[in-house]
Amino acid sequence: MDAVTMELSPIAVRVLGSLVEKEITTPEYYPLSLNALANACNQKNNREPVTSLEEGEIRQALHRLEDVGLAGAVRGTESRVAKYEHHVQEVFNFTRGEIAVMCVLMLRGPQTPGELRGRTERMHRFEELSDVQSTLQRLMQREPPLVVLLPRQPGTKEARYAHLLSGEVTEAFPSAVETESVGRGGSQLEAEVAALRQEVAQLREQVERVLRLVE
Repeated sequence: MDAVTMELSPIAVRVLGSLVEKEITTPEYYPLSLNALANACNQKNNREPVTSLEEGEIRQALHRLEDVGLAGAVRGTESRVAKYEHHVQEVFNFTRGEIAVMCVLMLRGPQTPGELRGRTERMHRFEELSDVQSTLQRLMQREPPLVVLLPRQPGTKEARYAHLLSGEVTEAFPSAVETESVGRGGSQLEAEVAALRQEVAQLREQVERVLRLVE
């Protein structure tokens, strides 16, 4: 099962991210009952956007996650209340840094490397920002990729990254240049790609200035 064939809904992504987060940060309360999972999905901190999901919606999302092998009910327990767990590690074999980054992207949407470094702190400590960037590159270089670089927004210094568990992100850069960069390797090509991105951003700003003058 891969990111292309998964096409998870936003609710399924929220459910999966919540299961991953709680296993790492509060293992004593994991696996989660349906009620506990609903509370985790709808909590007001560390969630963007904040949701008010019903248990029926979460149960439907769990069925979808079970279909693709990413989560399901815990088998063989004596508890009278059904509890749920994720199977992300079995499917993707992430490093601790990779699963922390994916978890934050699932729970909070597109993020900059700086935001990811701060918001993964409870799950994994990245010593340097470059460690976050290396982790993102590995996730982008998977086949198929699990993360994509988004176009830099006007007036911002850092680019944002998004997960691909729900399919292609419409505002993402075309992947052909990055695929070529990964395949051929080499710092020179990477520098050329970075320069091209900077030129695109500058051209966008110039076009916006002209449009404002015309208006």
